[in-house]
Amino acid sequence: MSKKINVGTLISGGGTNLQAIIDACQSNLIDANILFTGSDNPGVKGLERAQKAGIDTFVVDYAGIIRSCKKGINDADLPADFNLEEILSKQKLVEHIASKEQIVFFLKTRAIAERKLLDIILAYDMDLLVLAGFMRVLTPYFIDRINTEPGIYKIMNIHPALLPSFPGTDGYGDTFRYGCKIGGCTVHYIDYGEDTGPIIGQKAFAIEDNDTLDDIKKKGLEKEWELFPQCIQKFADSQNKKSRNK
Repeated sequence: MSKKINVGTLISGGGTNLQAIIDACQSNLIDANILFTGSDNPGVKGLERAQKAGIDTFVVDYAGIIRSCKKGINDADLPADFNLEEILSKQKLVEHIASKEQIVFFLKTRAIAERKLLDIILAYDMDLLVLAGFMRVLTPYFIDRINTEPGIYKIMNIHPALLPSFPGTDGYGDTFRYGCKIGGCTVHYIDYGEDTGPIIGQKAFAIEDNDTLDDIKKKGLEKEWELFPQCIQKFADSQNKKSRNK
C-alpha cells in the first residue's frame, strides 16, 4: 500500500477546491492527509469546511497586518532572517509598482505576514503545501523557506486558464474576453514568477458561442475539482517512487 503524504492547505474564500481535496482524501481516492487549512481572511466558508472534516485551522489576517504597517514599519517588526536586498534580487511579481518605496513596503508587509504563516506551518510534518484558492502573492521570503532544496518544488497552485496563456488573477475572464473556444485550468508549482512554475496537469473544456463568463467559470470549476486531487496524487506517486528507490 502506498504511503500517504501530508498536505497543508491555504485558502482565502469559500474553499470549493479544498472540499474536492477533502472528499478525495476521505474517499481514499488519493494517498494524502490534510494536516491544516490556513486562511488570510477570518470567517470564510473554507475554514468551516476544514473544521467539519476535523482539520486544524488558523488565520493570519493579512488585511489587519497591512493596516498596521501603514502606520510605520520598524526593523523590530520584520523577521530576524529577512534580507531585503536578497528578496529584491529574486522577486519578479511587482515590477509594475511605480516606486521602489512601494515595492519595499509590499515586501516588508508580506514578510511580516508570511513569517506568521511559517511559524505555524513549519511545526507540521508537511510534504506538500497546496494553495486551494489562496489569493495572496507569496514572496521569495516564504517560497525559499518551503522549497528548501534546489529544484524541488513543494508548493502547488491552481490557475483558471491554460498556462502559459492568461497568467494573473482573472484567467477565466481573460479567456472569455479574448474569444477563446477552448478554456481550461492548470495546476502548477510555485516559483518566483507570476504563474510561471512547472506545470503538473491541465484540463480543458469547450466554449460554445453562447456561453457567458458565468458558464465558463462553472465549467472551469468542475474541471478544477477533478484536476487538483489528480495532481496531488501525482505528487504522492513521485514521493512513493523516491522512497522505493532509496
